[in-house]
Amino acid sequence: MAAVTGGPGPITERPIEVDQDNQDHDDSAYDSETASYTTSVASSALDYTIENGRRYHAYREGSYVFPNDEQEQERLDLIHRMFIITLGEKHFLAPIKDPKRILDIGTGTGIWAVEVAEDFPNATVIGNDLSAIQPKWVPPNLSFEIDDCESEWNYSTKFDFIHTRHMDFSIANWEKLMLQCFEYTKPGGWCEWQEGNNRLYSDDESFKKGCPLDRWCDDLFESSGKMNREPNPGLYTEDLARKAGFINIHHQIFKIPVGPWAKDRKFKEMGAFNLAGLLEGLEGFSMALFTRILGRTPEEIQVNLMDIRKMLKDPKIHTLYDFHVVYGQKPE
Repeated sequence: MAAVTGGPGPITERPIEVDQDNQDHDDSAYDSETASYTTSVASSALDYTIENGRRYHAYREGSYVFPNDEQEQERLDLIHRMFIITLGEKHFLAPIKDPKRILDIGTGTGIWAVEVAEDFPNATVIGNDLSAIQPKWVPPNLSFEIDDCESEWNYSTKFDFIHTRHMDFSIANWEKLMLQCFEYTKPGGWCEWQEGNNRLYSDDESFKKGCPLDRWCDDLFESSGKMNREPNPGLYTEDLARKAGFINIHHQIFKIPVGPWAKDRKFKEMGAFNLAGLLEGLEGFSMALFTRILGRTPEEIQVNLMDIRKMLKDPKIHTLYDFHVVYGQKPE
């Protein structure tokens, strides 16, 4: 990985080398290699709205368009592991020292908050989310709240560290969210946003513009935009952080492979977890947006996803997307 430095412009990575020994595998071998890197994690959940066989949150219904059922929870825990590997077995990159209060926005299954609470037992850690899908047995310094992070915040005490991750397709007003992050960070404290640019590509042109997978992305971005939810916030977080008033801003871009096609073991492992998460999430990503916004039937969507799954599992297509990590400090 490139070293993180300050100053204008993000840090980016070189092209990822392909594992040539992996190119002649069939889909079943590719699936087996992916499975060897991954473990499904079961989570308990409450009953919510059921639509087209998937379960969705009830609080502020419709604000978040992806499911919250056990299948989706397994996906979230898979990609949590992928993100940790991406950051070099770290939960964040900001230079946090002895934090007393930490806020995890959009905590999902709560796995990031649980692990951070264990790492910082003297800190009070709060995770909030629209869905009550977090575990009941957690470290004593951790609590979860059912809340909408786009509503007005009312915390009585500010935070040493505020964190978001994987809030793609979730937020209508990123500028407002950034301003609230700034307001509720203690002077000298830090915020970090770990967000994606989900436009798929390849370094070697094996991923072709206009292919079924590329068109699926177009449909996903179009329908999310019509719901006023930003699909690719990683492209804008650095500028929004500066506008909100943060200083000492660092920005690093990580390439994340889709599938275990890379030669480097770390990239291979990241890609395996990513592919497993995408295959687990394809239906959930597509169903609500494409039925509600694009007017498609569930049957049409399922037929289209057959081609998408085939492309994702093709080891000759070396698909990537970019993961942006931005952190900044509130002035003293």
